[in-house]
Amino acid sequence: MLAYQPSLPRDHTPFRRRASGLALAVGVNLLLLFVLLGIGRFAPGVQKPSDAIVLELPRGERSAPADSRPKAERQAKARPRTDTRPLPKPPPIALPSKPTIELPRSRAWIEMSKADMASADIANLARSSGGGAAGDSEEIGKAPNGDSLYAAEWARRPTNAELAGYLPDNAPDGYGLVACKTLPDNRVDDCVELENYPRGSHLARAVRLAAWQFRVRPPRKNGRPLVGSWVRIEIDYSAR
Repeated sequence: MLAYQPSLPRDHTPFRRRASGLALAVGVNLLLLFVLLGIGRFAPGVQKPSDAIVLELPRGERSAPADSRPKAERQAKARPRTDTRPLPKPPPIALPSKPTIELPRSRAWIEMSKADMASADIANLARSSGGGAAGDSEEIGKAPNGDSLYAAEWARRPTNAELAGYLPDNAPDGYGLVACKTLPDNRVDDCVELENYPRGSHLARAVRLAAWQFRVRPPRKNGRPLVGSWVRIEIDYSAR
């Protein structure tokens, strides 16, 4: 036989607990869902440009780190030292009242006669000794064969008629330069062309062909003629 028993209040407690826990979980999930949906609706705010001025200092002008030393020590180091010793005075400069430069005194003039002056002439002394170099010919280079070459000294200058017959047609103004070997009787031979001016004018060839008529003294050394030595001869040509 079945008997009916009324339910007591403590029998409903587990059901209420479960219902409240379920409702709390559903509420938390709905809250998270609303939060996620609301994030996309709100755009990030645009940052306004700042009105502040940014000043970049060079490395040399950056402020130095604060000195952690005591104030008295910093002031003592910043204060320049003063030397109480007096500086030595420079010695006074004495300026001469009168110039100290003495001009050389003029030597007395010695009067000499004509004979005294002639005897004191260096050229005469060289001639009397017989070994002077006052009358020696000037050596100006080397001859074609390697011997010494001297400047020519005319015994007689050539005439225009002697030179004109060997000039080329339409010869320009210029010069011809040759080297010749001296012979007895003031003659020359074996002439060699050295230089034409202007180039291609063949003026040196004209001098070489006319050289058989030249009269040139042989060079001298220690007063002695050097026959057979070489001399340089230059002839200038001009339309005048």
